Amino acid sequence: MTGRRHAVVVTHTRLRENGTVIEEAVDQLKAAGFVVSIVDNSEAPEFGGRAPVVDDDTEIVVVLGGDGTILRAAELVHCTNVPILGVNLGHVGFLAEFESFQMAEAIRRVAEHDYSLDDRMIAHVDVWLPGSDSPLHDWALNDITLERDEQGRMVEVSIRIDDVEMSSFGCDGVIVSTPTGSTAYAFSAGGPIIWPNVQALQLVPLAAHALFARPVVIGAGSTFTVDVLEDSASEGWICCDGRRQRSLPRGTRVEVRTSRDILSLARLSGVPFTQRLVSKFDLPVAGWREHARPASAPPLTGVAVSGHASACPGEGAGSDA
Repeated sequence: MTGRRHAVVVTHTRLRENGTVIEEAVDQLKAAGFVVSIVDNSEAPEFGGRAPVVDDDTEIVVVLGGDGTILRAAELVHCTNVPILGVNLGHVGFLAEFESFQMAEAIRRVAEHDYSLDDRMIAHVDVWLPGSDSPLHDWALNDITLERDEQGRMVEVSIRIDDVEMSSFGCDGVIVSTPTGSTAYAFSAGGPIIWPNVQALQLVPLAAHALFARPVVIGAGSTFTVDVLEDSASEGWICCDGRRQRSLPRGTRVEVRTSRDILSLARLSGVPFTQRLVSKFDLPVAGWREHARPASAPPLTGVAVSGHASACPGEGAGSDA
């Protein structure tokens, strides 16, 4: 061992050209003893293709940008044990750990190995094209979307879970999301938020022409199968993490399950996911009833009856029910 420490900084060209933040971060990493490589223009590989990965001696990947940049960085560490640390220079930055003004603290903690690892499950996808003897393989940290290929036409799909037919309908598409991606496209389409430590996948239909087309959540041992029907008005289109994509002819079968691989995010704080959810989405913790209550009114903790707060029969402290 030579003691050489290698960090890869992933960002994008616009940030490098429009400010000094990236330069300052690289200088701080070098001052902390790292040899630094910069990736700022990572083109998406072909669907089913193998993206270049970081060198074996890479200790950590530091992402300077938003969630989209983190998804690009995920391709560089896929099937490796290298963690990603996100510093948010974008908008929401849900996957990022620190904000830009905390850069120096983040780099100091990385240099001192003062962080924990948050392992995130990823999804594996097999695409069986018509007449093919073997599938195309890909994966996603956030989500896999299967959409119509032609504007103004619906794609007709059938949905199976563990090889049992569940439903079929015309739609704009479907999203299969990991827990990590449940706060992204699937959330916008009406899907539930799934905590990152839950081993599950969810499927969310997009504008389905059906009476029953609700989001469905399955366990890690189950598989979603989506077929593009032969009589579909439109061919399909698949995209993983908004990056790797291709067209899907009629008769294509798509299978999505939990991958054996994981991706590690470096965490520098013990902030629970719930707190991150409240902070990033700026959730209205105080409801409209609290806002409507007069400032002089006491907190509504119960209605006083004979010196005791009201409670339903069998409820409340000291109940034997």
